[in-house]
Amino acid sequence: MQDTIKFKRLVAGLFLALALVFLSACGNKETVDELGQPAGELYNQAKIAMDEKNYSKSIALYKQLQIRYPFGRYTEQAQLELAYSYYKSSQPENALSILDKFIRTYPAHPNIDYAYYLKGLVNYEANYGFLERLFPERARDRDQQGARQAFNDLNELLRRYPDSRYAPDARQRLIYLKNNLSAYEIEVAKYYLRRKAYIAAATRARYVLETYQNTPETAMALQILHKAYTGLEMPALASDAMRVLTLNFPADPYVMGHDEKRSIFSYLWPFD
Repeated sequence: MQDTIKFKRLVAGLFLALALVFLSACGNKETVDELGQPAGELYNQAKIAMDEKNYSKSIALYKQLQIRYPFGRYTEQAQLELAYSYYKSSQPENALSILDKFIRTYPAHPNIDYAYYLKGLVNYEANYGFLERLFPERARDRDQQGARQAFNDLNELLRRYPDSRYAPDARQRLIYLKNNLSAYEIEVAKYYLRRKAYIAAATRARYVLETYQNTPETAMALQILHKAYTGLEMPALASDAMRVLTLNFPADPYVMGHDEKRSIFSYLWPFD
């Protein structure tokens, strides 16, 4: 009987020892992987590669870090830096996918404002790339879906985190985006106006006045409204548009009876 009790105690002690060894191994899982490389070392290698602008290498290392250590203190920051590496290596879809997941998963992360900011940058650069840097005046002629998304992303950053360190740059980019988006809408409205699609022209002009206030295109939006409502034989609305235009832009050539003349170059633009 006494031997049986000793045997059971011995077995229990062995199980306890094995359990402690197992827990110790689990506790060190964040620090050393099965190949013996610490998580911190792998993270530092990826960060160095990113800082040296070797983005293909940093992407590979950050992905290894995520696979080997799906949980741990390096995981969250590594996701942001992986998104940045994708952004700098001209892979916007991958960057946006990671950022969307990060915002959903870590809404209270200390660097969540950076996630919103970087998302805005990715969409911003996707719309204003190499050709736009060479010919910035033509940025308004292309599809503006990416620009609208960047506008929304940066607006969301300012709404949620107005005191963020990224807020000043976001505000400057928003001014540029707002001006280009309003100019794009005006060009489309002019196209509809030339085709005598007055309802469509008025809709675009109203959208500019409601969404992109205080831009250089405000006066032109009011002009288009006056012309469109005149073409629709809606004199009361046409008169209202002219009254607002006159009050706010008394020196505008249209108010003074000098309509805009179309240059020969305007015939070359893609809508015509």
